[in-house]
Amino acid sequence: MANGLQQLDLGPERRIAVFAENAVETAMANLGGLIGGASVVPVNFHLTADEVAYILNDSGARVLFVGPHTAERGVAAARSSGVHTVIGWCMEVGVRPWKQWLADQLGAEPPGDLRPRPNLLYTSGTTGRPKGTELPPTMFAGGDTVAEHLANLAASPAAEWGAHLVVGPMYHTGPLSGARTLAAGVPCVILGRFDAEKTLQAMQDYAIGNTVMVPTHFVRLLALPEDVKARYDLSALKRVAHTGAKCPVEVKRAMIEWWGPVFVDAYGASEVGTTCMITSEEWLEHPGSVGRAVPPFEAMILDDDDKPLPPNREGRLFFKDETGRGVIYHNDSEKSAAAHIAPGVFTLGEIAYMDEDGYVYITDRFSDMVVSGGVNIYPAEAEQVLIEHEALLDVACIGVPHAEMGEELKALAIAREPLDPPVPEAVIAWCRERLSHYKCPRTLEWVETLGRNTMGKINKRKLRAPYWEQQT
Repeated sequence: MANGLQQLDLGPERRIAVFAENAVETAMANLGGLIGGASVVPVNFHLTADEVAYILNDSGARVLFVGPHTAERGVAAARSSGVHTVIGWCMEVGVRPWKQWLADQLGAEPPGDLRPRPNLLYTSGTTGRPKGTELPPTMFAGGDTVAEHLANLAASPAAEWGAHLVVGPMYHTGPLSGARTLAAGVPCVILGRFDAEKTLQAMQDYAIGNTVMVPTHFVRLLALPEDVKARYDLSALKRVAHTGAKCPVEVKRAMIEWWGPVFVDAYGASEVGTTCMITSEEWLEHPGSVGRAVPPFEAMILDDDDKPLPPNREGRLFFKDETGRGVIYHNDSEKSAAAHIAPGVFTLGEIAYMDEDGYVYITDRFSDMVVSGGVNIYPAEAEQVLIEHEALLDVACIGVPHAEMGEELKALAIAREPLDPPVPEAVIAWCRERLSHYKCPRTLEWVETLGRNTMGKINKRKLRAPYWEQQT
């Protein structure tokens, strides 16, 4: 594949996009792009054709790889973007067949002097448009050439942790990084859709030593019957990176009791990588913490006037990037600047406190983002669709507790005809026809007011409060 890319026009940024569910081919497309000196854009396989087209145009990708479940949407997106080549597997219609394309390429070692290029990742934006950000230096092995990059990967700690299991979708940073360790010679086992018992079976069958999971995976694993959980040998397991969202204390404690102290919490974001980290041993001494800041980041808790707060005082969580890089968004200098209060000082939108030892505890979020099953959802996208519904006068979407997913998106709506509103399920179905399902609210509740102030703003923290207070 790396050789094949040399024969294609990849544009000035040498970008290709991969729009496919988890599969061997998906891993090969991502890895072949890296070795071929391309910047790979992993695209969420839930997106609609229009949403994919926006990412293709914004990224400047010229080649698109698709699987059988995304081919139709991918081809439609390519027609309305700058993509000139669509290559797909497990189908023969409308795309260049993957196997034939590979067979036509040279089998020799690809050039090793190409410059390695980081992924361009897209995360949903509060304005309703996805934001692109390059894989940060803290998560990219660097090197002046692909050969140096692969040598750096081989020298990383991941090479010592044993076989890696990919359980999350490879458009996410964590699973994608796990699949990338193939380039270091690490055996990699890739699951399709997550299944709790099949995950345990794979861990036993392939002597898995390392994996990346989110709290939703833990909840589903813990829900298995006790005899099923006891059936599998997980003794090869050395490290489980937990990411995506804060894990409930009781869930984390139960996982440590079951699998042992193999967990490492990595708190951060695609834009910057890991900003805080904590081991299982530390967590047992500081339950509920997401850890202490890791270089090159320094954590700080600030009040509303951007002044530092003392230990154990709740405020806005910021990080100082000692390199000065901070957050950088592709093609959007304004958003990049808006993420900072000073050069290199940025926030991921959380409310937290920090104890005397520097351990950070997340308590709330002052941004609107909802994290459901480890997936970032920005309410503005659903709000912009729902407000067009003829039966809605106003709407706000918020994150509410969900036992398995951590949070779910809920719509609070004001009906144009309060005495005769449509059934909530019908409105949600209407939204799903126009937006990726995971971005749509799971529930809708009719309300009399959203509490907008004279400037038209909504205090979403106040809207969320009753639902979170109901937790026992």
